[in-house]
Amino acid sequence: MLELQEIGTERSLHLYRTLAQTFKSVNEHAVSGSKIHGFNPTAYGVLEVLYMKGAQPIQQVGAQLLLQSGNVTYVIDKLEQKGLLRRKHCPQDRRIIFVELTEEGQRTMDEIYPGYATKIDRAVSGLSEEDKELLSDLLGRLAHGADSLSANS
Repeated sequence: MLELQEIGTERSLHLYRTLAQTFKSVNEHAVSGSKIHGFNPTAYGVLEVLYMKGAQPIQQVGAQLLLQSGNVTYVIDKLEQKGLLRRKHCPQDRRIIFVELTEEGQRTMDEIYPGYATKIDRAVSGLSEEDKELLSDLLGRLAHGADSLSANS
């Protein structure tokens, strides 16, 4: 018979595997949604951050997408070459570089974002609106708790 601590550990491991599988399943919808429009998931993620939040420092874009700065710079370079975004120095601190959507980038996202959002909505349609709200709250609490601990503990 498992002790209470072992039961708790097993539940934690099961939760982790369930989270990973759920993310994989839902993320497949997100990836297919971005690929339909010719973007890899990272490039689409950069565009989505700028679309939803407006101009952002390059470092914050990378942090929101959990990317290394070199990867972000590469993706931003490619999107800038396509005319979808531009860099802009911060007037108060020239060391900080913002990126923002161009008019073309805004038009592109205005066109493709609704379909992308619909794909994600379909992917989570197994939950009621109340369940989505509850799960978002629980996952936020889980993330906050995990963030407050050292990864090496």
